[in-house]
Amino acid sequence: MRILLFLLTNAAVLVLISIVFNVLGLGQLLAQQGVNLDLDSLLVFSAVMGMSGSFISLLMSKWMAKQSMGVFVIERPSNSTESWLIDTVARQARQLGLGMPEVGIFDSPEPNAFATGASKNSSLVAVSTGLLQNMNPDEVEAVLGHEMSHVANGDMVTMGLLQGVVNTFVYFFATVAGHLVDRVLFRSEDDRGGYGPAYYITQMIAQIILSILATMIVMWFSRWREFRADAGGARLAGRGKMIDALRALQRAREPHDLPGQLAAFGISGGGGLSRLFMSHPPLEERIAALQNLR
Repeated sequence: MRILLFLLTNAAVLVLISIVFNVLGLGQLLAQQGVNLDLDSLLVFSAVMGMSGSFISLLMSKWMAKQSMGVFVIERPSNSTESWLIDTVARQARQLGLGMPEVGIFDSPEPNAFATGASKNSSLVAVSTGLLQNMNPDEVEAVLGHEMSHVANGDMVTMGLLQGVVNTFVYFFATVAGHLVDRVLFRSEDDRGGYGPAYYITQMIAQIILSILATMIVMWFSRWREFRADAGGARLAGRGKMIDALRALQRAREPHDLPGQLAAFGISGGGGLSRLFMSHPPLEERIAALQNLR
């Protein structure tokens, strides 16, 4: 199903962009201006560029997480805490009908946790030493339930696909903008049909601007996905335990130690320059949503 979803998403992106260009009549405008731009080839190339990078990152996500966070994967529990973590995750995996994920601990004074992996049955769930030290077992159980819900919901794959889609749009429209400015406004084409400086400058600027807009879309989905994972954690561990875990995070300083993509899969995440760039909703809103959960 994930491979099918991947292929369907690629196809949907190509169809949607084709429709947009037909509606706007941009293809005719380019042709009238003598712009030699093969839109079909550009669509395919943009999709390959956008999806392949995201797909490769997804396949490497567990390895990258282990390396960047220094995760110690528990293979044979050496103490009661490690045994409890393994048993709790195993029980939740059975409840959700999932394969047993790898369970790990990473060294950080801040309370945090994350889940990652290329598929539901090949995932990694890791908690920080700060989480184990600052939360009681009930709260840790709820955090694990939150992360296991991310796994069960296929959030790692969905986020990867969404990032691939927006990457496709960014590259495609930035390239078109470069062509328009270079050929229509500056008409800078050499004898071999090469591009002028305006093409490269415009494409770079357009990619930056469009990437910022695309990030807003990805972060909006990330915030929505957190509410679902909270509800999943409440179902696995109990609503009261999940609320207590979020309140425990309120008492702690907001963590900022999960880099890059992992920040979107943490339990509390970090704020951004504004709400539009936050990967997680404010803890107050998450607690209120759980309190109103039926």
